[in-house]
Amino acid sequence: MAFKMFTRIFLLALSLTVFSTQATAQSVLIPSAPKIAGSSWVLMDPLSGRVIMEHNSNERLPPASLTKMMTAYIVERELDEGRISMQDSVPISVNAWRTEGSRTFLREGTTATVHDLLKGVIIQSGNDASVALAEFIAGSEEAFVDIMNQQAQLLGMKNTNFRNATGLPAQDHFSTAYDLALLARAIIQDYPENYPIYAEKHFTYNNIRQPNRNALLWRDDSVDGLKTGHTEEAGYCLVASAKRNDTRLIASVMGTSSSAARAQEVQKMLNYGFRYYETERLFRAGQELMAADVWGGVADQVSVGMAEDVYVTIPRGSRDKLESTVDLDSVIKAPIKMGQELGQVRVMLDGETVVEQPVLALTEIEQGGLIKRLWDAIKLFFIQLFN
Repeated sequence: MAFKMFTRIFLLALSLTVFSTQATAQSVLIPSAPKIAGSSWVLMDPLSGRVIMEHNSNERLPPASLTKMMTAYIVERELDEGRISMQDSVPISVNAWRTEGSRTFLREGTTATVHDLLKGVIIQSGNDASVALAEFIAGSEEAFVDIMNQQAQLLGMKNTNFRNATGLPAQDHFSTAYDLALLARAIIQDYPENYPIYAEKHFTYNNIRQPNRNALLWRDDSVDGLKTGHTEEAGYCLVASAKRNDTRLIASVMGTSSSAARAQEVQKMLNYGFRYYETERLFRAGQELMAADVWGGVADQVSVGMAEDVYVTIPRGSRDKLESTVDLDSVIKAPIKMGQELGQVRVMLDGETVVEQPVLALTEIEQGGLIKRLWDAIKLFFIQLFN
């Protein structure tokens, strides 16, 4: 117990340095989130994962062409892993050419590059381009759908099931506002080299120039993606992302009444989030938070820190009210592997936990010799005896 008390005091001192914690800090006043005219919505900070506002965000609904975000993500994964290239020639099948709905206007019997087809999917929402890429990667659209659903599970999209690569109406084809925000987060963070495509306003293929249907790309310079969707069953949907200064937000809305409404509602969400919230990096990956005592090792202490950068999304003006503590294992014995979990760090705002993450060993500590282990065991025995 004495060891844990030392740990808490140390991190409190750290919070005073990093966050300038003040007991007399004034309360931060945040208005209620705006009302959104849609079936479901969510506003998320992709760095921290914090949901700022939501309504029915886990309700399963038809995603329409927001489905193509997953189609594009899998193409980008294949590119990243070197299994395909942007200049690969993709044959256009009769099946792809005949796919109904929005089109890139591919011609059956010709070929197109992966680069052009990916733009066709993202910018023009081409159903024909989606099917062509699905067949090229997996052999058939049905096999590609299996990959889509496997990938959805890996990304934590627990309320999503795909039945095609396009978003055309199909039984048991559904997703949620929250799951689609998670997918947008993965697109932005995992393959940033391809993300600029989502901000392109036009794409010309086969001498036909089509605009990106995301109206916010013309209205708000901070918006740089992602995708629209519409069917009679789904209504008008939009997943958009914007970055202002060092903060990025993702807004996802489903089931609005028109293309104008989806843009208007997402704009309201983004404006609210940027106006009243900010994102702070609390800890850097590999940054030493403290040195913890080690028993029976070749070294007497081990550096403790985080495996990844840790961010928090908080109301603007509340940074000085953050407090942090860490609980380590009361006895840490060698050997210790790098990356071994040794405890938890907790960051609180007004008594509410806003971050809870494991703390890890940043170095490896081998077991000491026999005499060192015996001596440490004796010292530890008496310390525990008197505490």
